[in-house]
Amino acid sequence: MSYTALARKWRPKKFAELVGQEHVRRALVNALETGRVHHAFLFTGTRGVGKTTIARIFAKCLNCETGVTPEPCGVCASCREIDTGRFVDLIEVDAASRTKVDDTRELLDNVQYSPTRGRYKVYLIDEVHMLSTHSFNALLKTLEEPPPHVKFLLATTDPQKLPVTVLSRCLQFNLKRMPVGQIADHMKLLLEKEGIPFEPSGLRLVAQAADGSMRDGLSLLDQLIAFGGGKAGEEEARAMLGTISRDHVERLAELLASMNVPELVRCARSLEEFAPDYAQVLDELAGLLVRVAMKQAVSDFEGDDLYAPELLERLAKALAPEDIQLFYQTAIIGRRDLALAPDPRTGFEMTLLRMIAFRPNEAGQAQGSGAPVARGASVPGELGAQAGVHGGAMGSGAAAARAAAQGSARAGGASARTSAQGGAGSNGAPAASAGMQGGAGSGEAAAARAGVHRTAGSAPSAAQAGAQGGAGYGAQSVQANAQAGAASGGERGGAPAAPAEAPAGSWASVLTQLDLQGSARQLASHCALVGRQGAVVRLALDPRVKFVRTPSQEEKLAQALSRYYGETVRLEFTTATLDTETPAQAEQRASQQELESARQAFETDPGVQGLRERFGATLLPDTVRPVK
Repeated sequence: MSYTALARKWRPKKFAELVGQEHVRRALVNALETGRVHHAFLFTGTRGVGKTTIARIFAKCLNCETGVTPEPCGVCASCREIDTGRFVDLIEVDAASRTKVDDTRELLDNVQYSPTRGRYKVYLIDEVHMLSTHSFNALLKTLEEPPPHVKFLLATTDPQKLPVTVLSRCLQFNLKRMPVGQIADHMKLLLEKEGIPFEPSGLRLVAQAADGSMRDGLSLLDQLIAFGGGKAGEEEARAMLGTISRDHVERLAELLASMNVPELVRCARSLEEFAPDYAQVLDELAGLLVRVAMKQAVSDFEGDDLYAPELLERLAKALAPEDIQLFYQTAIIGRRDLALAPDPRTGFEMTLLRMIAFRPNEAGQAQGSGAPVARGASVPGELGAQAGVHGGAMGSGAAAARAAAQGSARAGGASARTSAQGGAGSNGAPAASAGMQGGAGSGEAAAARAGVHRTAGSAPSAAQAGAQGGAGYGAQSVQANAQAGAASGGERGGAPAAPAEAPAGSWASVLTQLDLQGSARQLASHCALVGRQGAVVRLALDPRVKFVRTPSQEEKLAQALSRYYGETVRLEFTTATLDTETPAQAEQRASQQELESARQAFETDPGVQGLRERFGATLLPDTVRPVK
């Protein structure tokens, strides 16, 4: 009894039967219809995407007895012989087994002779990148100027290994990997023609395992039919591919949504009896999360054959969008790090626990776990970026921060306004919800936010501030706190607030109205106004920066002052020790005050204090910077 594999039995015999690769089919059909057929074609792409199949169909189009046509008849002697591999003028060469230059020369010796049966003599060289350098050199001249009755069709999975001299002589077509849905749909069509029962979800699993290759997919389908005793079901596909039941993945997602940690751990450990590939389990969990996110973003998203729309709808309502993003990122990073874990099961369980630990929780407690969860604290490593975006990390100051934020919201006057912007602690220190660049080292770089709940009339929440700033390892952006600290520093008895706006007529006020840029403005900012007498303006220059005074800059400053006063003035400079503050010095003092206020606010924040007390974190004050 003979059996023909599905990949051979259902190999396309004309362009109309070709699955995918529309860009290649269109180019070849147009070339055949217009008679502009090049003498050399190169088809590239991964295995099983149709390189050799397209080349054989093209050879059939060139040699069909009805004429050169994009639609060969398929019934003439030439078409039948090409389909069975017996056409004498279609010379198929496996370059992997004929790499020597002598083989190539022997092949090219017959190029000059006319075709025996067909219209064209077609040379189909598969895996052409395997030819040696000398073989390519022997092929070059013939490849560039072959006789009019010869066509070269080259196929390779590794075009980077081909010399540029060969690439420049060919029309190159890059064949794409096939989408999972396209492979699954083609399998359904073939099984319906074969009369074999199947389950769409099982075919979807096989199509995913095919990794973009139609031939690999059909080979796996043959194996599945044999494994399932003449049917292609989901249970048989999972058993053959070594994947766990879809119900387990759905259960994991539902337990993550409900934050039921004890049951989640029990479910994860129950998988061990199936001896699963834990990397594949994380892949499937990440795939389910992608579908749930799509359901949230696109209301009419119907999903696919793997997961029911009702499940996606239920999970989309149970999970917040930021939680889905956090779970997905944690899953793919955990999958990558499985090889570093003590064993795959431990790495898988820790990945699930990491999802719970970093998830933000409004009540400050992870349901079912008793572990405090604070919004906004950063965490080490790559997941620190997730914690900064989604606001989830373990910390001891979350409850105190929220209580302080609520207490400050009830306070009146400036304290209430300060709390709405950045949150204030019980001692009056603003909460560290703002994006200070830098921060604490060794994982405590970002503190737990105090102002987590966004109320009417309040500024964006701390979690949103963290999302804008982004968190890294020991560095997080905390903006509102720096602003609150700078605004309320004087009220708390800390560093004095920035100086008020300069009085009208002062040199700082005059400077803001001058049309000056660059070095001329720098010269003016380092001066203090001594006085004006008629057309003479006397300025005192800070002796430490006297190098900024040049004739050209003096001239620009004099012109700007003349426009300001409405009459021509001249300047007189003195470099004596100044009794008054220059605008540059005032700006430097204000910046230092802002920096000190930001550092003080960061140090006194309850979340930072909690991290230091609980984890022994070290604060790096020099890395704290206020965001303007």
